[in-house]
Amino acid sequence: MEARRWLQGATFPPERPLLNVSQAAPVDPPPEPMRRAMAEMVLNEAGSHLYGPVLGLPALRERIAETWSRAYGGAVAPAQVAITAGCNQAFSAAMSAICGEGDEVLLPVPYYFNHAMWLEMDGLRLVPLPTGDDLLPDPEDAARRITERTRAIVLVTPNNPGGVEYPADLVREFYELARARGLKLVVDETYRDFDSRSEAPHDLFTDADWPDTLVQLYSFSKAYRLTGHRTGAMVASEALLAEAEKFLDTVAICAPQLGQMGALWGMEHLGQWLAGERAEILDRRAAMEEHFSDLPGWRLRGCGAYFAYVEHPFDLPSNEAARRLVREAGVLLLPGTMFRPADDGAGAREMRIAFANVDRTGIATLAERLAAVRLT
Repeated sequence: MEARRWLQGATFPPERPLLNVSQAAPVDPPPEPMRRAMAEMVLNEAGSHLYGPVLGLPALRERIAETWSRAYGGAVAPAQVAITAGCNQAFSAAMSAICGEGDEVLLPVPYYFNHAMWLEMDGLRLVPLPTGDDLLPDPEDAARRITERTRAIVLVTPNNPGGVEYPADLVREFYELARARGLKLVVDETYRDFDSRSEAPHDLFTDADWPDTLVQLYSFSKAYRLTGHRTGAMVASEALLAEAEKFLDTVAICAPQLGQMGALWGMEHLGQWLAGERAEILDRRAAMEEHFSDLPGWRLRGCGAYFAYVEHPFDLPSNEAARRLVREAGVLLLPGTMFRPADDGAGAREMRIAFANVDRTGIATLAERLAAVRLT
């Protein structure tokens, strides 16, 4: 919201329109076949206008359980799946179910700022977990930061804001750490559909006792462009979902029915279309890597799914540089200061570029504008 206010009063001539690489949400509506199907649901499915089960439509929960079991080579039951009003709500419900006021949660930095904001609003203590130059956290470092108040470790892969895909063996190490210490490992896989790997990104669901430790979060917003319909998911033990159900019932009662119906239709009919979307995102990722590999002064720290995380060459902090780039380069991106604690100076050198809504031509233009601008 703060970054959007930077656009107030700014003008962008036709020959240099704004390049908005600040947000990862799709800007296009769902594909036309889905829109037509959802229109029919509005007309003919009375349930699309009513309250539904707090934990979601049974048919959608069943489909997710079946798809996840196949994709991860493990066993997920429908009763271990909850549908939420977007993945942000899934995170909020999970934290409220796992933690009590004053408890601690380990969160790798740079972090997704909504995660940080919710922890603060929920009265929880965010324990920053530093990452290396490759933007990957260290399980041994995490182990040293665990206290008697720690309740969970959160990982986001592919990462927001860093773009990096966490190696399967690294995710496994964090899982084993959480299991040994009696913690929950919360793995946010909002961008799993755009992971570059052909194999499963981790093998945690193959463990028979995964529900004791693992909580997985997911979003349909990116897969099927259902951002406005607020449809996400949480996969966890039945006991944890029973606690999360109290939160969900209090906050929104249930996720919107039309979004859930649309998500189910997408899972049943849009596999090939989604594969094409993934291929396009991977191509745009390749374009980012090509153009930023030799962009003077800029350094690509991480790139994947929807995001590139970069170091900038300017002699001023990223929050000031990002504001000036709007008017001096016609580029809206987010400063690294938004993704780190206020006392973490590393954010002043970093920026996040959400490239998913920019094609190859736009990415080339972005690189040209950033190469040409001088900020001091």
